[in-house]
Amino acid sequence: MPRYRQELEVVERQTLAPYAQFSGATRGRQHPEAPPVWRTQFQRDRDRVIHSRAFRRLEYKTQVFLNGTGDHLRTRLTHTIEVAAISRNLASALRLNTDLAETIALAHDLGHSPFGHKGETVLNGLMRGHGGFEHNHHSLRIVEELEQKYPNFSGLNLSWEVLEGLAKHQTAFDRPGVKKGFIAKHPSLEAQIANLADEITYYSHDLDDGLDSDLLSEKELSRHVRIWAHAARLVKKEHGELPDECRRYFTIRTIIDMQIADVVATSEKLILAAKVLSADDVRRYAKPLIQYSPERRKLNLELRRYLYKNLYYNTVVNEPHVRAKQLLKDLFAHYLKHPREIANLTPKRLPKVSRHRTVCDYIAGMTDRYAIQEGKRIFGRNVNLTAEKPAVTHL
Repeated sequence: MPRYRQELEVVERQTLAPYAQFSGATRGRQHPEAPPVWRTQFQRDRDRVIHSRAFRRLEYKTQVFLNGTGDHLRTRLTHTIEVAAISRNLASALRLNTDLAETIALAHDLGHSPFGHKGETVLNGLMRGHGGFEHNHHSLRIVEELEQKYPNFSGLNLSWEVLEGLAKHQTAFDRPGVKKGFIAKHPSLEAQIANLADEITYYSHDLDDGLDSDLLSEKELSRHVRIWAHAARLVKKEHGELPDECRRYFTIRTIIDMQIADVVATSEKLILAAKVLSADDVRRYAKPLIQYSPERRKLNLELRRYLYKNLYYNTVVNEPHVRAKQLLKDLFAHYLKHPREIANLTPKRLPKVSRHRTVCDYIAGMTDRYAIQEGKRIFGRNVNLTAEKPAVTHL
């Protein structure tokens, strides 16, 4: 027999912890809709995110390395999928709502501009005096307004709990997203999980891309990064000598496993000590309850510093972004003068927001390759966004 939404909600009540966010207790949507028949409210949200145009564009947006510079390097889309997978694992281990955690993870980077955080910095500077630009805020604009898929409302009309997770998304690599209407000290545990899953993914998979691109070396990582050295010793002890690709994969897998185990154990202790009995108790609590242990946080900070010094600021990674930043500045100035060149701009669009915001929305939605194509079309020049590897790549 088919399983209806009501049965799925009962299963949540029977299997999840009392402080989980239950889909049957959602605060609803801005625009009233008939409830889903075969899915929970959060499962509907997840499907809407996956089927959005903004989600598909993530395939061609920069993670660390500019899109197209390597077949196996992460894009913003593959990063997002990996964050969602880790979010589900953490939520399941702590008996929280896996659908909500996954949905927030899938939507958390929808607002990223082309060319990664460098592109975000450029747009924020260009929008100084006009409201600025921050990708967490822009993720909300996309799901609340810019996606145009439904006949009766703009945006995706996601549930309040998903919007809360996006509004309060903050990791060590992001500035906080703050939105009027989400005044609790902290979001749900599921949203907190998406935050930490984002960091776990950065730490582990940027290592993988750095090694794959030969900008990092296992030898230097073992010398300077304790997390790597410990994981490498465990892999060698258990499996002996392995081929390069397999050894790297298992080392990074071990790092992820250690991170997840630490977060689960630490968070369980904090949740029990806090004596929270509902999702709203979590929101009112004085500090986040999904955390690393203090020891793990110190180790992660050591890894983060190493990645900044040897990967993110490496010439091979950084130089192309300098040229990409200039391209975005040139495109922004052009569209300000010629707003009618913005694709799919409707006559009703311009009066709703300022011209600066209209241009910012358009450029923020571009993929790396479309921005490059527009540069060629408008300025008649090819924009070379690759850099030669230096003679010595390991710092």
